[in-house]
Amino acid sequence: MNCVISVIIPTLNEGSYLGATLQRLAQNGPQHEIIVSDGGSTDETVQIARQHGAKIIAGVLASPPATGLALQMNSGARAATGEILLFLHADTYLRSTSLSQIETALQNPAAVGGGFARRFDSHSLFLWFSCWMATWRCRKLGWFLGDQAIFVRRTVFDQLQGFRDMPVFEDLDFSRRLARAGKVVTISPGIVCSARRFYQRGPLLTTCRDFWLTCRYLNGSMPVSGK
Repeated sequence: MNCVISVIIPTLNEGSYLGATLQRLAQNGPQHEIIVSDGGSTDETVQIARQHGAKIIAGVLASPPATGLALQMNSGARAATGEILLFLHADTYLRSTSLSQIETALQNPAAVGGGFARRFDSHSLFLWFSCWMATWRCRKLGWFLGDQAIFVRRTVFDQLQGFRDMPVFEDLDFSRRLARAGKVVTISPGIVCSARRFYQRGPLLTTCRDFWLTCRYLNGSMPVSGK
């Protein structure tokens, strides 16, 4: 399989992480383009993106205000030229083989997309266990979250009409629809994500809160907007 992979990175003041993420991305061999869909950063995010040759979509959230990441990712997808779309968080590190792994996974014509197994840059055993459980969920249900670097064939993304405009869980909503569209693949060995969002409350409380919110979303008790 020899096609362009469009790597779409939504950002908002990600200068502390973006450079390292783009350096890791550059170690990949397959042909790819980088699209940074910025939400109005006031730090050096856009400058770093330009230094790495990324295509910049600036001020995506300026007018009107977006309710989540969906607008940024959909805007990036519209600017993409690749046959494969990869949605990557600015604080998530790919391996040097990650893009090749995507190409291999999509050699199966039945595969429509998928995501990566992931671990956090933390020595927490609890976070290790949560990642193990997330990988099990992905393989059993085909449900991925945004920090798992969701990838999809461009044709399938268009058929699904992209990410729905939701304040939260736009990633889970998309991956659930993706799983219904065809075979999804969990790639391992996977990627490394920053554990920064666990710093304030700690791994246990943050994970419990995430689980509670996910349950509310799945049973329909969390109000969300959508197309």
